[in-house]
Amino acid sequence: MENLKNQFLIAMPSFTDPYFKQTVVYVCEHNEDGAMGLVVNVPVDLTIDSLLTQIDMMDSHRDLQELAGHQVYQGGPVAQERGFVLHTPQDGFNSSLALSNQVMITTSKDILNTLGTDSQPEHYLVTLGYAGWSAGQLEQEIADNAWLNIPADPDIIFNTPTHQRWEAAARQLGFEPWQLTSDIGHA
Repeated sequence: MENLKNQFLIAMPSFTDPYFKQTVVYVCEHNEDGAMGLVVNVPVDLTIDSLLTQIDMMDSHRDLQELAGHQVYQGGPVAQERGFVLHTPQDGFNSSLALSNQVMITTSKDILNTLGTDSQPEHYLVTLGYAGWSAGQLEQEIADNAWLNIPADPDIIFNTPTHQRWEAAARQLGFEPWQLTSDIGHA
């Protein structure tokens, strides 16, 4: 199977797992050992300003309106106490990895110090937790028609309203989400 890094996984309508129903997952890593990705369309009941306050990182030099307008997302069911930030390219963080020429992931807290300041990345999405698959598991789920995959579009991650991301990703395949079916047949 092709490497799915920098791809979207679009949950089929029949996929009823509560963590993945109507989700879009950005695949950050995919190799012979498995895969790791972040759900980019399921906000949790937490804004960036509330998160920074909870972890004692809020201070007066931040733009509170900017931070209050950004939701935190449920990245997946694994390690929900860990944070991940998808963002447009910007160097200078302790633990960052370029996933494409338009998207980076940072796992170190130093990026949180820039949020709400002039030093923040142009676009960013903060998640708690991640989605993980063991070797061959994701490939089997795709074969079982649980997911469709397409090249990731940073515009969907950073600019499309949250509630429209699943539909927008499906439309990139050339059809409306309601046209998707899990039935497998032969012509």
